[in-house]
Amino acid sequence: MPIGDSPADASAEAEAVTDAGLAFLRTAADTIPDLLPDVDLAAMRMVMTLHRVANVLVYDLESAVHRPGGWSWSAFRAMFTLWISGPTPPHRLAELSGMSRPAVSALLKTLEGEGLVDRLASPSDRRSVTVSLSSAGRTRLESVYREHNAREAQWAAALSPAEVSTLLDLLGKLAAAGQRSWVSHRF
Repeated sequence: MPIGDSPADASAEAEAVTDAGLAFLRTAADTIPDLLPDVDLAAMRMVMTLHRVANVLVYDLESAVHRPGGWSWSAFRAMFTLWISGPTPPHRLAELSGMSRPAVSALLKTLEGEGLVDRLASPSDRRSVTVSLSSAGRTRLESVYREHNAREAQWAAALSPAEVSTLLDLLGKLAAAGQRSWVSHRF
């Protein structure tokens, strides 16, 4: 059996990656009390851990699914949003996908050039446009999304069903906090 193929090797490799990925967080948690004793360490650790895990998860999905599928994470987000929302004005696509309007504008040019989206003049205002998935875009998105969802399932398998439910509840609370007046918003 080659090195790295046994369950023990896989566990050690996963531990090493985790240790390397979270080393800065541990260092920060150990260092901050000496620098600023009145800092809320639990809040800092929560935000830093959430940010680091989200970044690792997105990087994994992009490198394992989306780049091999021929597009970026941003392209996937835009395509997925159009798949779910249907024909959408570009400004609304930016809002729903969490991207800036200029980023969406540039991305739509690329996706339209690849035949994945269509731009149509708005029936109510000829100065406005809506964008939608082309039939080729829908076919490609559905194919890639199956791989994407399989990867999501791998991530979710690290938790029990009850833990997934609890995590969703907790993230829902954070999402609700994100709607409060003191939170800065892009839109």
